Amino acid sequence: MRKDENIMSYTMNELKAKRGESLTDWRKVDAMSDNQIDGIIAADDDERDFSPDWTKAELVLRESKQSINLRLDRDIVEFFKGQGRGHISRMQAVLKAYVDAHQPKT
Repeated sequence: MRKDENIMSYTMNELKAKRGESLTDWRKVDAMSDNQIDGIIAADDDERDFSPDWTKAELVLRESKQSINLRLDRDIVEFFKGQGRGHISRMQAVLKAYVDAHQPKT
């Protein structure tokens, strides 16, 4: 695996120094009641009319993928690798689109 020059490593102390001081007074927040917090949210223009409906939410679990050994023509592999990182995911997407296009319509 080749080293990516864009990846940087930091210690926890370096990250804390970069992040700076939090502007939130968490003791003040912890001292508030739920009704006070709800009032502050209601006064916020961005949050005022936001009311998610979780009654229709569904948990969707992805199927696990099956590992296989697959031999492909060199030009196919080079084409997908030439587009950068994620070439296997793109190959998967092309195969998925083919399967979806050839499935009987229900």
